[in-house]
Amino acid sequence: MKKRVEKQDLENLALEIISFLKQKEINTVALFGDLGAGKTSFVQAVGKILQIENKILSPTFNIFKVYDIANNTSPWSKLYHIDAYRIEGESADPLGFQEIFSNKDNLVFIEWPENLREFLPEKMLKIKLKTIDENTREFSLSL
Repeated sequence: MKKRVEKQDLENLALEIISFLKQKEINTVALFGDLGAGKTSFVQAVGKILQIENKILSPTFNIFKVYDIANNTSPWSKLYHIDAYRIEGESADPLGFQEIFSNKDNLVFIEWPENLREFLPEKMLKIKLKTIDENTREFSLSL
């Protein structure tokens, strides 16, 4: 499925995707796209829907950040935002990604998932973001 989304409609898309993830019992989302495509902005929109109190920032230098989910209608208790841009192969193993992905209490969004290929779960949502213009992104969703 492809969808063009204006910046002001990002939260609506986030709400749709959260509902889809709940329905399909999926807890991992792989975000593909160039630098500046809007991957972190999308995770911020998800965080707002899930009533995460802390500001979601890019975890590039931390590799990942964990946020408590305050929304009591959510099946998840933690949101993991992973930026695998600086990860290379086996260096990811000691970070415990398989454990993070397999815990169904976690909702996980991964930027640059191609760098964690060997650790990714089979069941996940893949979202490719493409910049159309300054305020518009194309989202391509697949399982």
